Amino acid sequence: MGYSKELLDDLTAKAQQLRKDVIISIGVGVAGHVGGSCSAADIITALYFYKMKHDPKNPKMEDRDRLLLSKGHVAILQYAALAEAGYFPVDDLQHTKEIGFHLQGHPDVIKTPGIEAGTGSLGQGLSIGLGMALGQKLQGIDARTYVLCGDGEIAEGQIWEAAMAAVNFKADNLVAIVDHNKLQANGRIEDRFNTLPLIPKWKGFGWNVIEIDGHNMEEILTALDEADTVKGVPTVIVANTIKGKGVSFAENVVGYHNGTLTEETYKQALEELSK
Repeated sequence: MGYSKELLDDLTAKAQQLRKDVIISIGVGVAGHVGGSCSAADIITALYFYKMKHDPKNPKMEDRDRLLLSKGHVAILQYAALAEAGYFPVDDLQHTKEIGFHLQGHPDVIKTPGIEAGTGSLGQGLSIGLGMALGQKLQGIDARTYVLCGDGEIAEGQIWEAAMAAVNFKADNLVAIVDHNKLQANGRIEDRFNTLPLIPKWKGFGWNVIEIDGHNMEEILTALDEADTVKGVPTVIVANTIKGKGVSFAENVVGYHNGTLTEETYKQALEELSK
């Protein structure tokens, strides 16, 4: 499928804006998940501003598509997308993690419009998403559920229980996306808990597997559209990404999984993301 240059350019620019919003949300002197948020920014942009059926004025509309962050630690990225989409003011991002505010470190389904589930206890999102996808089918609702997973997170056994169940129940309206940046909190996944190779594992569980460059907007859109055509089995998109993408000092640096910005690095990140 062909996509216009204007669409691809607009979405790429929007992804950069989300990265800037992430930096603003983190601020100076407080630890925040720079790495995984920046690696998944292109994917989240494609979902909210191209693919998903959703309405900021009616967050609970029955036939909406749903997005869950199984890797709930990157909530600030989802907040950025929700704000830019109009669920709440963009200025709210400056108050992320303030006590009592509606933007906390992990997604809060009660306080924050557009959030589908409380996540962040790693490994649970795919199970929750499967339940939602099956619920959509039972109710005859034409909608899809998307679940963003981390490639460190998928060391959790519950992910693979959900993967087996999704195939068993023919959940072809479920799409898992693995943000495959190859780093987790304390190092490379190969060194900490080696979940590689990913492709044969997901194929072995019976999923339709699509591998892409997670920073190539055209490949992302093509994969999301292809998933719509698959019948009888769920789809997983393995998106090869760079942790900290777009912020030079954070790219592929494990310390920025949950890193602290100084006044200098904060300004540098915003400058780089504005180019």
